[in-house]
Amino acid sequence: MGLERAAGLLLDLGVSSPQLDVAERGFSFAREGPLDMRMDDSSGPTVHELLHATPESDLADILWRLGEERLSRRIARGIKQALADGAMRTTLDLARVCRDAYPRGHHRIDPATRTFQALRMALNDELGELERALDGCQTHLASPGVVAVISFHSLEDRIVKQRFRHWQATESGRILKPEFVTADESERQANPRSRSAKLRVFLWGQSPPAVDPADKYRSRRHRQGHGNR
Repeated sequence: MGLERAAGLLLDLGVSSPQLDVAERGFSFAREGPLDMRMDDSSGPTVHELLHATPESDLADILWRLGEERLSRRIARGIKQALADGAMRTTLDLARVCRDAYPRGHHRIDPATRTFQALRMALNDELGELERALDGCQTHLASPGVVAVISFHSLEDRIVKQRFRHWQATESGRILKPEFVTADESERQANPRSRSAKLRVFLWGQSPPAVDPADKYRSRRHRQGHGNR
């Protein structure tokens, strides 16, 4: 775009609603589509090819690590069996294997949610993409400049939190809010997909304000006195 430096960078991580709503992209477990899940649907292996190429134990590790799926081994075994039987052709086939792995009853979220998330993240190297985007801040951001990241997964949020803390410790800037920001109740009702979103914001190029040691001492004494009361 001809810009040497950007005043701000916003990373909205994960898959977008239009991608989820187009069955042909293969991201949705509620609509039948091909087992694709590529962010760039014009190149690279599909998730169907990933399932074929990945050993069962490695597949279980992906589901556990990226999806925090507690039944990862059972689901991985079911996927491999369905592939061997020729019964793994569409997103609904994959979703069915996930649901069959769970005991019957009420679930807070669809049993396919974590598996679809983990496979999508693995196929597209989403954590690696996030790391590389954050690496580019020093090169591409103006000083001062703002880095804002919306994450939807604990591993993503951990990477952002640790990177922001490192930047602040090395005096590359300062964290604007000590805690992440979430959607309020009205937004969650209007857009249920925002329920797991976490926003963190960093001001690049400005160090944290200096703190007078006497102020730190008074603050500590105040907290101790408050506790004693």
